[in-house]
Amino acid sequence: MAADVVRLLVEQAIRAPSSHNTQPWRFRRADGAIELHADRSRALPVNDPDNRELFISCGAALLNLRVAARHYGFLASPDLLPDPADDWLCARLTLSEAGPETPDEALLYAAITRRRTYRKPFADRMVPDDCPQRIREAAEAEDTWLSLVPAGLRESIAALVGEGDRRQFADPGWRRELARWMRPRSRGDGLTVPAPTAPITRTVIRSFNLGARVAKRDAALLRTAPVVAVLSSRTDDRLAWLATGQALQRVLLVLATDGILAAYANQPCQVGDPLRARLRDALPNLSGHPQLLVQAGYPSAAASTAPRRPIADVLDA
Repeated sequence: MAADVVRLLVEQAIRAPSSHNTQPWRFRRADGAIELHADRSRALPVNDPDNRELFISCGAALLNLRVAARHYGFLASPDLLPDPADDWLCARLTLSEAGPETPDEALLYAAITRRRTYRKPFADRMVPDDCPQRIREAAEAEDTWLSLVPAGLRESIAALVGEGDRRQFADPGWRRELARWMRPRSRGDGLTVPAPTAPITRTVIRSFNLGARVAKRDAALLRTAPVVAVLSSRTDDRLAWLATGQALQRVLLVLATDGILAAYANQPCQVGDPLRARLRDALPNLSGHPQLLVQAGYPSAAASTAPRRPIADVLDA
């Protein structure tokens, strides 16, 4: 497999979202395949003690790689968790030549560069009527489920998100970890803050419990989002987390083809039980284990891309 092809695929794979924009992945050429490894040095032990979101992030990168492979005339066949002795080897992908991409595959590939995480209030504009069905089918294509949160349940779900915010910010260790990942864009990763104010921002986050303020903001965003949905999986293990990541990215790309952007309100799942169980019980149509809470709509302002690490930092020859 040519090195330039691998580089092209990895350049698209790393555009996937990740928790705190940690980008916890490494890629390696090995025996005619591409290996995707989870980078344990970029884990979040307080926010993500079981590495659930780390593997979800790697799953999102895996889906991007599969979509990019089709664009360049290949079929990427992933073997998930192929080495029982290596917990951090997420997938080994074998590439075989295939026909040209379909129109739908071409739209997904084009959406990779259009996808953004949008943390501001959405525009007062409804999504297309077929959007809910299309994103449900996108999730099901990766062996997960997507459950829409109806208007009548928004308030109870917003309350769970707010409670999650308050619990997280009440933990000094969680605040310290968050502050470490608030970085100038020039660093290439993390949650972007302006370089001149970065030290002050980190000090404020470490020192003060802003949970009540953040909870109020996040709950308001969820109440007004045109689409709120929960991604859930059959099981709750590394295979399920990789599937969830691939489903998430496929959903995000389908949304981005229509110019719709998304953000996350994952606090109930991050905090865990009892909030995660209450999220599951609050939605009568939810199957399996809730993994991610997503909100989406048309942006009301321009959205910038998150910084990315250089290819040399994530691709081993």
